[in-house]
Amino acid sequence: MADQALPDLITTPSPVPPATAETKRGPTVPPFDYVIFGGTGDLTFRKLLPSLYSTFRDGLVEPSSRIIGASRAAMSTETYRARVLEALERHLPAGTLEEDSCRAFLAQIEYVELDALGGSGWNTLAALLDSGNDNVRVFYLATSPDIFGPICRQLQNAGIINGKSRVVLEKPIGHDLGTARQINHDVGQVFQEPAIFRIDHYLGKESVQNLLALRFANSLFDPLWNSRYVEHIQITVAETVGVEGRGGYYDRSGALRDMVQNHLLQVLCLVAMEPPSHLATESVRDEKLKILQALAPITRDEVVQRTVRGQYRGGAIDGKAVPGYLDEPGISEDSQTETFVSLKAEVHNWRWAGMPFYLRTGKRLATKTSEIVVQFRPVPHSIFPGYSSSDLIPNKLVLRVQPNEGVHLHMMAKEPGPGGLRLRGAVLNLSFSDTFKQRFPDAYERLLLDVVRGNPTLFMRRDEVEAAWRWIEPILEGWREFDLRPKPYVAGTWGPSASVAMIERDFRSWHDEVSPEG
Repeated sequence: MADQALPDLITTPSPVPPATAETKRGPTVPPFDYVIFGGTGDLTFRKLLPSLYSTFRDGLVEPSSRIIGASRAAMSTETYRARVLEALERHLPAGTLEEDSCRAFLAQIEYVELDALGGSGWNTLAALLDSGNDNVRVFYLATSPDIFGPICRQLQNAGIINGKSRVVLEKPIGHDLGTARQINHDVGQVFQEPAIFRIDHYLGKESVQNLLALRFANSLFDPLWNSRYVEHIQITVAETVGVEGRGGYYDRSGALRDMVQNHLLQVLCLVAMEPPSHLATESVRDEKLKILQALAPITRDEVVQRTVRGQYRGGAIDGKAVPGYLDEPGISEDSQTETFVSLKAEVHNWRWAGMPFYLRTGKRLATKTSEIVVQFRPVPHSIFPGYSSSDLIPNKLVLRVQPNEGVHLHMMAKEPGPGGLRLRGAVLNLSFSDTFKQRFPDAYERLLLDVVRGNPTLFMRRDEVEAAWRWIEPILEGWREFDLRPKPYVAGTWGPSASVAMIERDFRSWHDEVSPEG
């Protein structure tokens, strides 16, 4: 692709080969105009455009659809298409960028130079959108959340919102409960709630969606999915990367706001919620909201015992030296922003009363992994000679969200051989890649098309966002009141030792500290 002359690539598009049954992953969505504010940003080039191309290549997008990048940067549509091509080559997996489909995809892209807070460019955008089609209009706000409201008012003033319009809000929705409410109010003055899509890409991950199938399409687990049989649950989202050029944003946010308030709490909701009456939009979101409302508050006086915050120092990842957080570009030299959080949460309802959920996330950790660990209780009595009940390793269900997506059930089994009965731990392994033999789409691929379909099931509702912030705020207040500064940890480890101490006070261990048999 890189050797192909760009003007030819764009101006002489060839028809896209029809998708086969093996490549097409669902019904074609209605024709759309996707307007991306922040069209020259990192998220747009790294995630949004590659995902839209993948759906186009797979035959899910009508040829009359358009993608419109909007930004203050001065450039022509041809220049913008060239930058899109570079992004596709850089961020798509090797061998997935096809010449014919890429030509046609680039021909769908337009660019508008526009001042989101001023008056320039809006007439150009309005004229482009009104140029003879009745497409679904999606306005994706890949911008700072403090201008979500102003952009929506500009859309209204420009007269380009129609009955098929939706708006997508990227996280974070605010910096605290007050700002979240203000953003929701400002956007809600322009768009009705069914047209507002608050995106959390974790909900689009195949393994997270598979959690619903595992729980509600199999009768095996439901009778055991409660505190009577489950001893505790762990949710871990670990990253090996640092702030990756987002120092300015991250230093004002931190791991609690950036990851726990949205990603981890949303996963906790899917793990803990009651079965919805059916898989419809409001049924699922109603059950998630009940979990957020049932979360026991971590009061200011409890933050010392139930939370740990950390900040990475220089170390090594995969044998390569990496700087500490305070040495990253855009970070103030005396920053007290946390890059790691672990905490102990409890859901006060009939299903989970008295059983803890341990949540953990951080940057520059030992391994990139996202997983849910359901630790079952031990057997009450051993019938096996020479084995006490404490010798029988309790069952554990591990759902790997990324990488190596799959489900692993840890159990006891007889070791083969004559001469007595010997028991050992074994793992039943369901690897999604080995089982389904197909590409795992990026989470954004599903979510971007769900917006066009008008299906908000995997998006956060206004009351969910505010309930999550309501639970997070006392933790932030407790950290401030008691001046709980982040504890240092070396990059390439599993965070500060205080995180280990927090869970070991309950005579438990993080999953990564246990042997593979355990």
